[in-house]
Amino acid sequence: MQIFRRSDTSPLAEWWRTVDKGLIAAALMLLGAGMMLSLAAGPAAASKLKLDDPFYFVYRQAAFAIAAVGVLLGSSLLSPVWVRRLSLGLFIVCFFLMAGLLVFGHEAKGATRWIRMWGTTFQPSEIIKPAIVVLTAWLLAQRDRFPAGPWAPIAFAFYAVTVGLLLLQPDVGQSVLLTVAFVIVFFVAGLPWLWATGFAVGGAGLGAGLYHLLPHVRKRVDAFLFPSENDTFQIDRARAAIERGGLFGVGPGEGTVKRSLPDAHTDFVFSVAGEEFGLFLLVLIAILFAVIAIKGIMDASRQPDVYQRAAGVGLYAIFGLQAAVNMSVNLSLIPPKGMTLPLVSSGGSSLLGSALTLGLALALTRKQPESTLYHLRHK
Repeated sequence: MQIFRRSDTSPLAEWWRTVDKGLIAAALMLLGAGMMLSLAAGPAAASKLKLDDPFYFVYRQAAFAIAAVGVLLGSSLLSPVWVRRLSLGLFIVCFFLMAGLLVFGHEAKGATRWIRMWGTTFQPSEIIKPAIVVLTAWLLAQRDRFPAGPWAPIAFAFYAVTVGLLLLQPDVGQSVLLTVAFVIVFFVAGLPWLWATGFAVGGAGLGAGLYHLLPHVRKRVDAFLFPSENDTFQIDRARAAIERGGLFGVGPGEGTVKRSLPDAHTDFVFSVAGEEFGLFLLVLIAILFAVIAIKGIMDASRQPDVYQRAAGVGLYAIFGLQAAVNMSVNLSLIPPKGMTLPLVSSGGSSLLGSALTLGLALALTRKQPESTLYHLRHK
């Protein structure tokens, strides 16, 4: 059944014919899983916070899920040129908001990452991540047109100031994720060996410095490396919940981990899924993330334009890596990072940031006629 006639050349018809509808379906399935898990973990989270409405987080998740669908579909409609323009605008706004966090930010659990507004909180770093990936890819792509320009140093400066603000919050997990995405974009765009060596040495030095300078980083790493000598309550409870769930889970609403972990509806929602719905749901969620990341990176790697190729690979990579980090933490495979599961965990900033990341990636990897590609390369 055709939704649009072949003769229809409207922007919406062209979008429908060129966008990867399979990846959109996978993203909507993840949003659906997030709503289901919000029903499972939301009331327990509301009870722990002594909220009057036990379904506060459920209604909140539904509202942001609807907004995330709008962001996902709306951003996927953009042309590569408008992807870059939107990313620049978002970067500027979020950069100043992140700088403002040092003055008027909302502190929680020893970190200042949020701005409190209109009765809720907003985390600018969730939006700046896809923006910096796109800007880095575009800057590096300019080397083909203007070889004499200092494009790589400019891109590195954008990255450095962004990571600097993240570390001041502090948010080490997002800093590491953004650094990996930055290196991936550099690699796809053609990373010189000198830069590769610099990244390797600098990354090792930064990691060692953070371990010695930030007590919470040292505590988490030590707890992972020497569990018998440190407090590993959250990791142990998360892993035990998944083991208790078995193949098909203990049943909706019957789980206990959501009552014992403070972040069960956000960072540890994967464990809630494993306990109540079993390994079956965990494998399904992992497959959906793998399909989006792998299929998306393959589509992006075939783009003839350097900017679209590097930005697309970087965006799909950062989406998949964040999911892998969250699931690995829940399975006790890596130290805790305080990172949400994209499109699934509760949290408005996380949902909107994940939807924006995926929407921009879909826009950059849409099938384009050769005439359009030629036009875009010369804008």
